[in-house]
Amino acid sequence: IIPDEARTFGMDSWFPSLKIYNRHGQLYTAVDAELMLAYKESQAGQILHEGINEAGSTATFTAVGTAYSTHDEPMIPLYIFYSMFGFQRTGDSFWAAADQMTRGFVIGATAGRTTLTGEGLQHADGHSPLLASSNPAAVIYDPAFAYELAHIVDSGLARMYGEGSENVFFYITVYNEPFHQPAAPDDLDVDALLRGIYRYSPAPELAGAPTANILVSGVMMPDALRAQEMLAADWGVAATVYSVTSWSELARDGIRADRAALLSPGSPEEVPFVASVLNSDATVAVSDFQRGVQEQIRAYVPGTYLTLGTDGFGFSDTRPAARRVFNIDAESIVVGALLALSRDGKVDRSVAAQAAQQYRIDDVNAAPEQTSDPGVA
Repeated sequence: IIPDEARTFGMDSWFPSLKIYNRHGQLYTAVDAELMLAYKESQAGQILHEGINEAGSTATFTAVGTAYSTHDEPMIPLYIFYSMFGFQRTGDSFWAAADQMTRGFVIGATAGRTTLTGEGLQHADGHSPLLASSNPAAVIYDPAFAYELAHIVDSGLARMYGEGSENVFFYITVYNEPFHQPAAPDDLDVDALLRGIYRYSPAPELAGAPTANILVSGVMMPDALRAQEMLAADWGVAATVYSVTSWSELARDGIRADRAALLSPGSPEEVPFVASVLNSDATVAVSDFQRGVQEQIRAYVPGTYLTLGTDGFGFSDTRPAARRVFNIDAESIVVGALLALSRDGKVDRSVAAQAAQQYRIDDVNAAPEQTSDPGVA
């Protein structure tokens, strides 16, 4: 299900194979008929091309996602849209979809506040995961890597269409920025990935060094990994990078633990999952969304917790410049980690001040050049 401009997104590669649904078939010769990726309509088409009509597309998502009950015909809707045009514009329709027990996938494409440069405020999404988290039926993920996405989709299919199926739908953010996509680690903890957090990059071995945690989701992963290297090389700090696939799933897990304790105060308290994964080291958390997304888990993170996010309106410029404005780039993550460590007395506050001055994190003109590799999707 695609509103707006499928071809603009590069999804015209689907036209010849999946084809666009038309119950009468194609009744005209398309203007691009001689092209390899020509516009193709068919009675067997699998694409519903809705035009600039988010409300109609959400209604279609609901119709397809409830076909299992209304027509005894399980179908799997995949609704793809500018992430800003989902819960921002049609949140009430998604609430109605939940009320009707709709199942399926909604994909917030071009997600994040800094990835779609030059498009203006209407596309600068920094808050859709926060809006989505208010919907009890929405299972929300913000993956950084393709292998994470694969496991999340596999889990979604099992939860929605497998034995003991649940009346939920999955909201998954995907981005508009190419960066290196590694193979899944050999020791990947898939259960932890699906629950919302797993250790991606262990801390480097630095004898006697202060230690910290970097929590990161989505497109900010490359900056977090660069910050990990800078902390070790320039400041003698050993930081562990955790991939947070779902801030809201971690928050909901903590809320469930709180409720269990409330209902049974005499029983041993359940430890929220994020608390069982992390140690009490100082932690800095970052995403391409506003800090409220990361703040959802504050109550369940042991130790000092500092969040970085894209609060405020969008900023149409280069990605590095935008990330410097919001202070979510690698240099800002380094200063954030040092500041958190200083609050714990592990480093002197002057060290954080020195780093802030050295990296000029208050100066957009000092932002590094973009380093994305366009050859890697």
